[in-house]
Amino acid sequence: MKNWLFLAIAVLITIPGLWLRLYGIHISPQFEAMIFGLAILGAAFLLCWACEVAQMDISQALALALIALIAVLPEYVVDAYFAWTAGNNAQYIPYVTANMTGANRLLIGIGWSLVAFLFWLKKRRTIEVGKEQTTELSFLLLATLYSFIIPIKGTLSLIDSIFLLTLFILYMRTSSRGEVEPPELTGPAVSIGCLSKGIRRTVTIGLFIFAAVAILASAEPFAEGLLGMGKAWGIEEFILVQWLAPLASEAPEIAIAVIFVLGNNGGAALGTLVSSKVNQWTLLVATMPIVYSISRGAPGVLLLDGRQVEEILLTSAQSLFALSILARLRLPAWGALTLFFLFITQLAFPNPWVRYGYSAVYIVLALVALFKDKQTIKSLYSMLQQTFSLIKSPGKGVSNHLSR
Repeated sequence: MKNWLFLAIAVLITIPGLWLRLYGIHISPQFEAMIFGLAILGAAFLLCWACEVAQMDISQALALALIALIAVLPEYVVDAYFAWTAGNNAQYIPYVTANMTGANRLLIGIGWSLVAFLFWLKKRRTIEVGKEQTTELSFLLLATLYSFIIPIKGTLSLIDSIFLLTLFILYMRTSSRGEVEPPELTGPAVSIGCLSKGIRRTVTIGLFIFAAVAILASAEPFAEGLLGMGKAWGIEEFILVQWLAPLASEAPEIAIAVIFVLGNNGGAALGTLVSSKVNQWTLLVATMPIVYSISRGAPGVLLLDGRQVEEILLTSAQSLFALSILARLRLPAWGALTLFFLFITQLAFPNPWVRYGYSAVYIVLALVALFKDKQTIKSLYSMLQQTFSLIKSPGKGVSNHLSR
């Protein structure tokens, strides 16, 4: 009964936003941001539960692709709105990178560190991910290394889209050849999974459709509500877009990861968030220049100002440091606390030079972690070797390579 109550609450908090949108009612920006933000939050929870249940009824390869696409839908829709509007109004370009960098940094700074620290408190030992996660880590490393090129050249273009989309497609192709395992359901997904096949599929499809409609309907008023709230309260709009928008979309993923930890499955918790990071750092970033170009009606380049360059560099540097810690397939408590501390303290210093300073700190710490323990470099190199072998060997699965 408790699971159905949670499901009902998630549905109910989307209703006010849908009602306002359906009847074209406009209210103050503050309340618009809150109501439509809650609608996106509720819909994101519904998507997460539907994704879990969907793995019971479709092939593993299709499940992976579907989950990857749907996992970034809340962030994607909000970001896509900014990218589409930027095609005709250049003032919206900074908001594209604001939401994108905020979502990526929040996932590591709060998500990764939270599950690692909770696992340590519960078990008094370091959280680990399975060897099958080397595929995600390899592609995340490639995407991270490439991401440093973006702030150097000062643009986000279709060339970046081609490279990152290629990485994403190769990642999906490689991951789909892993061993098929039954999904581990949590919360309302457990109750839905216990239904008969016909009812279960109907409920799952219904949740997908309802959540997608809620997110699509809420994206524009939520985005504009954040901008209006910033002007009304005298808060920089970039900050609100960067942190409030991702909070609504990332909360469900992090909450489900916490449930995994409390259920003594730390590997699944951290593995889920690592996969989400790969999806965001490839698919989410790649689609923005495409949406922008379609909006303009011609191939276009998103020109990055100084603030955007700083934010992308900082996001890339954080990702590199996180990877240097996780290269041995475990995230120790000290690493989790360091990620959290650097993430939180950086927010208190808006000065551009501080962002460059934190970027340098992340990079230096990553280099120290890599060269202090040479096994870390060997681990990363081995991951890349295994991943390239999988790409070249279509008939072999992840587990076959890792067992060698």
